[in-house]
Amino acid sequence: MTMAKALNAGLAAAMSRDPKVVLMGEDIGPLGGVFRVTEGLQAQFGANRVLDTPLAESGIVGTAIGLAMRGYRPVCEIQFDGFIFPGFDQITSQLAKLTARHEGSLQLPVVIRVPFGGHIGAVEHHQESPEAYFAHTPGLRVVSPATPHDAYWMIQDAITSPDPVLFFEPKSRYWPKGDVDFAERGAPLHASRVVRAGTEVTLVGYGPMVSMLLQAAEVAQGEGTSIEVVDLRSISPIDWEPLLESVRKTGRLIVAHEAPGFVSVGSEIAATVTERAFYSLEAPVLRVAGFDTPFPPAKLESAYLPDVDRILEAVDRSLAY
Repeated sequence: MTMAKALNAGLAAAMSRDPKVVLMGEDIGPLGGVFRVTEGLQAQFGANRVLDTPLAESGIVGTAIGLAMRGYRPVCEIQFDGFIFPGFDQITSQLAKLTARHEGSLQLPVVIRVPFGGHIGAVEHHQESPEAYFAHTPGLRVVSPATPHDAYWMIQDAITSPDPVLFFEPKSRYWPKGDVDFAERGAPLHASRVVRAGTEVTLVGYGPMVSMLLQAAEVAQGEGTSIEVVDLRSISPIDWEPLLESVRKTGRLIVAHEAPGFVSVGSEIAATVTERAFYSLEAPVLRVAGFDTPFPPAKLESAYLPDVDRILEAVDRSLAY
């Protein structure tokens, strides 16, 4: 099953269980969304639960906040990553803070689905990675699945969360197929996990980068280097112990993501691992990231985005220490 179909099935399962789950977004009704993630859901659950909205992200999020206050569980779709910023004030100033402002007596179970990342040959505002803005904001949970199986279960767990969840969906992984176990839930929403065992270097990433790390690990294995890969899955909060345990074993860590490297999720991982596993490190923690520039024209995306070669170059640098 593709990730797009897995998300569709996960949304349908959540809506079938709870009549208070409603979907909101631009073109998500008859069209089924730009990426067809909500295809068929309006026909199945009705236009009162799958709502086509105006092109107004601030209005979408603001309406979702009001619905959550009245006991609903709204799931908002932001059409593309770069379009989230008109709703940024509602998300960071209101959605993230209202529960604390009410000393926990008010819960806001809002999910905001954000297709993000590159490798689809699009222009700026359509291939960006803004996850660090939201991971930096207390009161928000931020997650990103890397496989169809995780997408199916994580979207359901996000919907049942009592707190707001930013659900970053890797656009480049919407179409590749993977196994989905509809009976076994697997890891909890905020658990990181080792997806490939190794002994010499740890690679860590989330969302679209996990498949790239696994490809790099396979190439490195052919060259005689044993790579361990950790899928972070949750960006805020981070489940540190599997990552720290891996670093204690390998002594080396490389963190990779498509977002720019300055003041990034990778920066936080590098700092925390250095603080908590310093005496296990045989080399500095290295970062492989997008460059600190606006996202370039589509023809230059391959020069901007991390790839297998850049990851393996970092592996070589780490092993050289």
